[in-house]
Amino acid sequence: MGKIVLELDVMMAKRHISLGDLAEQVGITNVNLSKIKNNKVNAIRFTTLANICQALECEPGDILKYDPDAGE
Repeated sequence: MGKIVLELDVMMAKRHISLGDLAEQVGITNVNLSKIKNNKVNAIRFTTLANICQALECEPGDILKYDPDAGE
């Protein structure tokens, strides 16, 4: 069974933005953003996802990917 994986680190690198700067723009703590960045979460609020996309000028599909081989 596959799972959704976050590629936030890839988009952050493309946009040359640090964890601290993005966390400040999104309005969440560095710790919580780090968990999202490192795929240590089971869920993400749509408002948080929207704020991340706004800050990074991207679409949700740019950071959310389906990995059919993950979780096996």
